[in-house]
Amino acid sequence: MKKTFILLHVAVILAGFTGVFGKLISLNEYLLTCYRTLFSFLFLAIIVWIRKPQFNYSWASIREMGKAGLLIAFHWVFFYASIKYSNVSVGVVCYCLTSFFTAFLAPLINKKPFNITELLLSTLTLAGIGLIFHFDTSFRTGIILGVISSFLASLYTIFNERLVKKYESTVINMYQMLAGCIALIVVLPVYLHFFPSQTIMPGVADTIYLLLLALFCTVGLYVLVAETLKKISAFTVNLTFNLEPIYSILLAMVLFNESRQLNLSFYAGLLVIIISVALQAGISRRKRLGTDL
Repeated sequence: MKKTFILLHVAVILAGFTGVFGKLISLNEYLLTCYRTLFSFLFLAIIVWIRKPQFNYSWASIREMGKAGLLIAFHWVFFYASIKYSNVSVGVVCYCLTSFFTAFLAPLINKKPFNITELLLSTLTLAGIGLIFHFDTSFRTGIILGVISSFLASLYTIFNERLVKKYESTVINMYQMLAGCIALIVVLPVYLHFFPSQTIMPGVADTIYLLLLALFCTVGLYVLVAETLKKISAFTVNLTFNLEPIYSILLAMVLFNESRQLNLSFYAGLLVIIISVALQAGISRRKRLGTDL
């Protein structure tokens, strides 16, 4: 379990760079996600070719993986839209609502009883988001997009938790990236009709950022998450990822000087979110030690 939690926190650190790349890349949120899924699929295909795991699954199995791929692809579209309509800090903090949605959706989807502790911790996270929501009305659009993004991310994690128990993680992610990329390309003409873009092809700098984003913050990140889901619940994974804003916000402060855009209400909300993560970590530790709660 110790090794699993270390892998999980490495994944969180990698996730902290995701929002930064979203700000650095000049392409709009939809094109950015198209290229991210494409490059990620190519990297994963190379890994699968080298490792040669079993990947000749039935069409029903591939379709199951592909459905989860659609969720993660459109989660990214809304996540990057949230950043571009507000800033990195707002976008990544809204992602914390993923644990809130998971606490409600996972029992309904998996047909299990609700966990009161998870609901209370998620409500605490929601309170933190509520504080942040009121800090600046100019970021309301970005926050709403971020909430939609976290809802889709929650569904993805719940369904992915099932997949990792049946299939090899790199193969899962390869099919997911392929399905997401195909779906985004099919819808691309419609998206560009309503949201025109001055450029479709990435420049040199954008290409480098996209390759780094795909290799480290997608392939590396999601393979690590898939491995941790084999031993840790989806709720615990999502709640631990609430630490992602800390890394992203620190990076955004250094690179984009975003601290000038944030006020006391934002930091108060962030503190509440950190407390919810700390409480979950303590509860998980006591459960592992067999202590009655």
